[in-house]
Amino acid sequence: MIRLNKLLSQAGVASRRLADELIAQGRVEVNGQVVTGLGTRADPGRDVIRVDGRRLRLDVERRYLLMNKPRGVLSTRSDPGRRRTVIDVLAERGITGYFYPVGRLDYDSEGLILLTNDGDFADHVTHPRYELERTYEATVVGVPDERDLERLRRGVVIDGRKTLPAEVEIVRVLEGREPRAVLRITLREGRNRQVRNMCDAIAHPVDRLRRISIGGVTDQRLRPGEVRDLTPAEIGRLMGKPG
Repeated sequence: MIRLNKLLSQAGVASRRLADELIAQGRVEVNGQVVTGLGTRADPGRDVIRVDGRRLRLDVERRYLLMNKPRGVLSTRSDPGRRRTVIDVLAERGITGYFYPVGRLDYDSEGLILLTNDGDFADHVTHPRYELERTYEATVVGVPDERDLERLRRGVVIDGRKTLPAEVEIVRVLEGREPRAVLRITLREGRNRQVRNMCDAIAHPVDRLRRISIGGVTDQRLRPGEVRDLTPAEIGRLMGKPG
C-alpha cells in the first residue's frame, strides 16, 4: 500500500503538496469513494483511483519542459476568467498531456518557467530547503543608489518577514525623461511577487520583470511563447546531481 499523494505524484498529476490539496478538496476517488484523508493509502495494482473523474495512469512518460512565458499569461493550469495560461501555450505548440507549472511567474511577468508531469521533480525544485537560485532582470523606475542596492542585498522586510540575502547589480541605465535602471537580481527563495515587493520597498517600482535563469538553466535563444525539453544535464543540475 502506498500513500495516495505519492501515487498522484508518480502519475504526474501534481506534486505531493498539491496532491494533498486535491485530496482535501474531495477531488480524488478510490474504488468509487471520495477520500479526503491525507494519510490515505491505496494499492495501485488493485484499486481504481480517479482524479476529477479521470482514471490514474502510472505508466506516463516523464517530461520536463522549459517555456519562455510571455507577459499576460497565467502560470496555472486553468483560469475561471478564461485568461490565457501556460497550458494554452503548450496546446498552441502542439504539446499534449497533463502538465503543470513548477512554481509561479506572475501574470505581468515574463521569462523562464518549468513545466512537468513528474511530481517528485516539482517537489524538489520548489522546496525551500534546496534554495534553488532564480535570476531576474527587473527594469525599475528611477536609478537606485548604492544604499538601495545594499538594502536589497541584505534583505528587506515583506509582510513582517525579512527576505534572504540576494545578489543585486545594475546591468544598465536607460536614459530619458524618466530614467530607468535594469537590475539583475538572484534570489534563493520564491515568495509571491517577491522581486516586485522588494523593489517597492526601496521606492523603485518594477516596470518590467523577466526571469532569465532557474537553477543555472537558461536559454537566451528561446523566444516568448516557445517551449523545449530540458536536456538530461539540465534536469540533473536542477535535481542537484553532479555532472
